[in-house]
Amino acid sequence: MIWVLIWASVIWVGGSFAGLSVGRRWQLTALLGAVVVLSHLVLPEGSGIRQALGGNATSWAVAFGVLGLAALYGRGVAWLKARAPKRATSDMDSGPFTDTELNRYARHIVLREIGGPGQVALKNARVLVVGAGGLGSPVLLYLAAAGVGTIGVIDDDVVDNSNLQRQVIHRDADIGTPKVFSAERAMRAQNPAIAVRPYNRRLTDDIAEDLMADYDLVLEGTDNFETRYLVNRVATKLGIPMIGGALSQWEGQIATFDPASGAPCYQCIFPKAPAPGLAPSCSEAGVVGPLPGIIGAMMATEAIKEITGAGEGLRGRMLIYDAMYAETRVIRTAKRQGCDCCD
Repeated sequence: MIWVLIWASVIWVGGSFAGLSVGRRWQLTALLGAVVVLSHLVLPEGSGIRQALGGNATSWAVAFGVLGLAALYGRGVAWLKARAPKRATSDMDSGPFTDTELNRYARHIVLREIGGPGQVALKNARVLVVGAGGLGSPVLLYLAAAGVGTIGVIDDDVVDNSNLQRQVIHRDADIGTPKVFSAERAMRAQNPAIAVRPYNRRLTDDIAEDLMADYDLVLEGTDNFETRYLVNRVATKLGIPMIGGALSQWEGQIATFDPASGAPCYQCIFPKAPAPGLAPSCSEAGVVGPLPGIIGAMMATEAIKEITGAGEGLRGRMLIYDAMYAETRVIRTAKRQGCDCCD
């Protein structure tokens, strides 16, 4: 038996060094098997060759038969693979997400309410965020992290030392830098796969409509009533949903204003801006540091729901959060007849 193993080793090891193909080596192995079996069948009992080969014709026939079946199986698999339709490399690379993105968004994709289609919708979405301050900071970071494909941010302010208590997208090294550029750096560092469009200027009547027309959704988080009413007016005209947030000391509020879907606009609820002094800004009245993060994260969540169609949004409802007493309440809102903006 040892001589059979030696010759088999010579065929496979020596044949490999000699450059023989796998097929040729299988042929030589089959020839070796035939010689061994025929030797047991033809030569007389007690022959020295039969004794050197060991075993008997039946055992060798079974052994070489098993090897032959294994060889045939391997050739059959190779034949099937060769004839299977090949997928072009360009098709493999044409999916909406890279492997890195699939891994990054995995916790969204496994959510039944978002899934793959929802994550694709986020990638294709275009969202404009008005304001890169207290509310804009968490909104921008979470939208970037969530994979919203195109995010515009407009603000004409620069980072000030007093902002850093709550505007978490900015850093100490950003003081003096326009907020939109500071925010852009942080967003790109968070997610290089998204597109960020910074607009370092104030949103005014002469540019608002052209700018907002390029987006599917707008989030407004300024502390400027003039800008808030402008965004509401233009969003209503263009039929774009507007998610609005506001802060005051320990309290924040958020709602989705979308007259195109039958919900009230901002001006339905607040027909006129409050008189000077009645609604002081954060710089005048103060604001607890984490509050913008809470309300901003809620705004980002509502934006994700809006884009993916998950859950129930805040159309016709306003959520109010009182951080001082840890109370949350939701009030119903409705369109107002005679509204100067949407009626």
